Amino acid sequence: MIPLLLAQAPPAPAPLVAQAPNPAPLSSPASAATVLRPQQVAPLPGGLDPVLMVNDNNPELILEPGILLSTFEGKGRPFPEAHLNLPLNGRFDLFSHHVYAGTPQTLESTLWLAVVAMPRQAAPVQLRLLSGSTALSQATAPGQASAPFLPLPPLLPQDGSTYAGPGDRVATELLSQQKSPQLPERWTLPAGQLTPLLVLPIPVKGLSPLLNGLNLQLRLESSGPVSLATLASFGGDQPPAPEVWQALLNGPLSPKELTATPRGASGPFAYSRVSGVQIGSLWRGQVTDPGKPWLSVSRAPISWPISALVRGSHGTGQVQSAELKAFYPGTAWAAHGNYGVEYDLRLPLRNDTGRPVSLQLALESPLKGDKPQDGLKFRQGAGGSVWFRGSVEVAGLDGPEGKPLGREAFHLVLRSGQVGPSLGTVTLAPGGQRQLRLRLIYPADATPPQVLSLLPLAPPASSTGSSGASGPAAASGAARPQATGPIQP
Repeated sequence: MIPLLLAQAPPAPAPLVAQAPNPAPLSSPASAATVLRPQQVAPLPGGLDPVLMVNDNNPELILEPGILLSTFEGKGRPFPEAHLNLPLNGRFDLFSHHVYAGTPQTLESTLWLAVVAMPRQAAPVQLRLLSGSTALSQATAPGQASAPFLPLPPLLPQDGSTYAGPGDRVATELLSQQKSPQLPERWTLPAGQLTPLLVLPIPVKGLSPLLNGLNLQLRLESSGPVSLATLASFGGDQPPAPEVWQALLNGPLSPKELTATPRGASGPFAYSRVSGVQIGSLWRGQVTDPGKPWLSVSRAPISWPISALVRGSHGTGQVQSAELKAFYPGTAWAAHGNYGVEYDLRLPLRNDTGRPVSLQLALESPLKGDKPQDGLKFRQGAGGSVWFRGSVEVAGLDGPEGKPLGREAFHLVLRSGQVGPSLGTVTLAPGGQRQLRLRLIYPADATPPQVLSLLPLAPPASSTGSSGASGPAAASGAARPQATGPIQP
């Protein structure tokens, strides 16, 4: 999760909860030594596309029924301030992430989350689902997709069913172009009529603690302008009647949580959570040397931030957070963390040296920083709390006999300050060229930023103290990544 947001639920051996209960650090973050890996850190080339994404993540913990987010027009409604008045047309996305906590008085209660829409024109609108996924933290009935926060090793091959937490599962399924079977393919929205697109339960019946969460992400395309809203209602095993959603849309907002620090303020900083419509759902970039169509192997060691944000640019000054076209007062003023945003990056490597060069590719989780420090800082030891659980897809790495492999997918679990495990290697003869490609969807419950690193296969140890931070664990055998942790500094 993003720092200074809702406090994490404590670890528990019982069923795990929607807000990632990161396991206790294997070493104390306060006492763990840090080391500097000298290297270049550069801004990530590329940028966000113009596709709008409805980002519904505040409140995370829903305490009262009501409107969570609405792009409807507020004029003429009893609570006009509850609506952002922003039409959605053509391609747009929805990201929604919420938690529900029952009470001893509501042991068998369910929070029902509805996504509703209505045309903004005097004619029906066709709405098509391009791709989408949804998952609970924990299922309480057959047929419910779920993803408990199970402990996983730092690196595993991704078979399409390896994940920990609903945000991890949804991002993984979208990355592999899977679609949740309970999601319809399309909807016809009659003019002047509110249509529930989805009504999804967040149950707590039978759970201990009484806590569950739901993640939902949809990629949509409409034939005309529509208004969309997410609504919350408390109830039992059966979903509320359609008229309940109409009444809630005419009611107030469900209370928001944690007021954001204003943009540009100094001192302590609260990002808050997002409740608005952001500009951008895909970051596409070609990672090259300045002014050239390729990236020299001599640039290694070098890293580029992923999901860089205010006060977390790793010295590059780059903020990748999507700007918000509309949002509610007091909530996050940018999509800090870029939850649900896809990164699609290409690295056209060229060996412009006179010797063979072997490099390794890694996604890593150095200690968060904003000022230039001539490198990246890591913890010496096992690292702190989990900062990233998610899948990455890579292509172009070395396979048997050095031939480039096609698309492969891996699941990563990265802790705070952790040197990342190697995703694989690439070896180029003098004059050789190879294009690498990496894709990921930044998952909910991750803590930004991470970095994408291109490193020598056996980088020299160096540090600002007594010992240096080594590079990622080198792949063994036919240059394939192993399901083991990284080599520690």
